[in-house]
Amino acid sequence: MNSYYLNYLDELEAEAIYILREVYAQFENPVIMFSGGKDSALVTHLAKKAFYPNKIPFPLLHVDTGHNFPETISFRDELVKKLDVELLVGSVQKSINDGRVAEERGKNATRNALQITTLLDAIEEHNVDCAIGGARRDEEKARAKERFFSHRDDFGQWDPKNQRPELWNLLNGKYFEGEHFRAFPISNFTEMDVWNYLTREQIDLPSLYFAHEREVVWRNDTWLPNSEHLKLEDGEEVVTKKIRFRTLGDITITGGIESEADTLQKITEEVATMRKTERGNRSDDKRSETAMEDRKKQGYF
Repeated sequence: MNSYYLNYLDELEAEAIYILREVYAQFENPVIMFSGGKDSALVTHLAKKAFYPNKIPFPLLHVDTGHNFPETISFRDELVKKLDVELLVGSVQKSINDGRVAEERGKNATRNALQITTLLDAIEEHNVDCAIGGARRDEEKARAKERFFSHRDDFGQWDPKNQRPELWNLLNGKYFEGEHFRAFPISNFTEMDVWNYLTREQIDLPSLYFAHEREVVWRNDTWLPNSEHLKLEDGEEVVTKKIRFRTLGDITITGGIESEADTLQKITEEVATMRKTERGNRSDDKRSETAMEDRKKQGYF
């Protein structure tokens, strides 16, 4: 990695730290939305840097679908203990039990969209006025429309056509009662930037990102992990493959790729050759051309 790129990573780091400090300055009850994935791990690491030697001044908020990878939950709990930060959990299963949302049925059922209600309920319960996320503009076309500070109305909804301008790093966090913001400090990172930064900083990640043998099923052009939540269809076969995951989400929708990359350096080299987006293996994004934007307008991450 040449010195120019190191300097570029430093610029991205400084920008993200600036956003995190602006959140701390402008809001009363921020949280970091923590999924256990690489981007939320990166944001948490940056928050640690931003406020060192003090502890991270924000709780971590995890929306638990109940269909998580076990490795993700283990990673989350270990990190919370290591950083000595507060963990808030919103439960999709509780939302289902309380009649707030209805479980999807069918072959490609997922709890992904159900997270919206759980997240908005958690934001209201904990009086959150800014939820910090790890979304990046290069991930998906809807996310490319986001500002660093993304305003949400009193229903938690996002209007991509009515966003506040952000000129010369001036960020407007003013809101009326009942409204809140989402903040995205790593908006300008690309997937390649993320892996270069993770490698440079040697940031801990769930083992799922590294190549390992796992029982999987080929469906929708990807290797879905076999689990108690996966219902096999006629002709489908469980096989063992050496795979890794480029992005993490609900275990029922997150596909893996065949890979031999079992270190940060090898993953970085592999990502440099990729011609398919990292969310290309997420079945929830394949439901329609506007699947992500539709969810975001309703209050998704």
